[in-house]
Amino acid sequence: MRRVLFVGRTRYTNPLTQTHERKFSAVGELLDYRVLGSAAGEGAPERFRLVPALPSRALDGPLFYVRLPFLVARELRSFRPDAVIAQSPFEGFAALLGRRLAGSSSKVILEIHGDWHTATRLYGSPARAMVAGISDRIAAWAIRRADAIRSVSQFTAGLVRRLGVEPAAIFHTYSELDAFTADEPAPLPPTPRFAFVGVSERYKNVDGLAAAWRRAAPRLPGVKLEVVSTGRRVEVLRQLVRDLPAQTVWHERLEPGEVAAMLDRSWALVLPSFSEGLPRVAIEALARGRPVIGSRAGGIPDVVEDGVNGLLVPPGDAGALAEALVRFADDRVTAERLARASRPSVQELLIPPDVYARRVAELVGRTVDRQAAVV
Repeated sequence: MRRVLFVGRTRYTNPLTQTHERKFSAVGELLDYRVLGSAAGEGAPERFRLVPALPSRALDGPLFYVRLPFLVARELRSFRPDAVIAQSPFEGFAALLGRRLAGSSSKVILEIHGDWHTATRLYGSPARAMVAGISDRIAAWAIRRADAIRSVSQFTAGLVRRLGVEPAAIFHTYSELDAFTADEPAPLPPTPRFAFVGVSERYKNVDGLAAAWRRAAPRLPGVKLEVVSTGRRVEVLRQLVRDLPAQTVWHERLEPGEVAAMLDRSWALVLPSFSEGLPRVAIEALARGRPVIGSRAGGIPDVVEDGVNGLLVPPGDAGALAEALVRFADDRVTAERLARASRPSVQELLIPPDVYARRVAELVGRTVDRQAAVV
């Protein structure tokens, strides 16, 4: 059984969430693994090496990445894995440095879950933009020097290809979707309603969502927008509720089953993001039989086909998004047609954890065996 070290910024709980528990239980059937990540609380599950969070949010991330090469080197010396699977180009950069520090021959497999450019330009504090150029060069360096690349969508594969690198595999990460697939999709409710689920960050374009709803809501009396969100731009949503209290509902957080119920009482999910890798929330909505009205940006078109299981509009165009919302709410026949096509359109993405684990194990095997043959 091959040994693999997973490295990422993900915050893990003890005990693990259901998604992580099922994912790593399946992986453990095929690979001897350890996980190097961040702690979301006290203690760590077996096989997990977790870095405690710092009281200062501003310092927590930067210091994690500064320490990461040394933490990787320590695990390479003690665990001696055949391969390291890094969660993004930035963890990949740290893994490559850690490999050099440890004098290890472990292979580094780098995962591309989204557009790394957004980490500094559309996420977190605007001050991150000051290091955008440096982070771009770090990401490109890591991608070109990794032993293999796994992309989660055709969009993320395209980002890698622009750097002259061909992904060794393209498949998405397992996510627990039972709450969205356990029952058959419910019929559309009598009254139109829209849903938004996502963090209040710039890349999710909550400002554009609010602007579009201010234009659409007066033309759709009795129609509501229901939002689940928290984050740096949450004040935009608070103001939207104040401005349109009868047509806007806002929750900071809902459990998966509650999100599924929210989708059931909606006609469509609204996803106006500037960038997505492979949008999990779109897969969840489509699995519940709910079309997606989204931006033609990032990996959204990899999941949403305009006129088939949703509607696509130009990214950042609040006017076009407002028109799409009004058009959709006024045409139940089209809404029902798109709803019927929604779950079948994502059936192949609803993979069980053992399939994900098998694909990971196969990628590790190919990478290690290919490198061994070259040597």
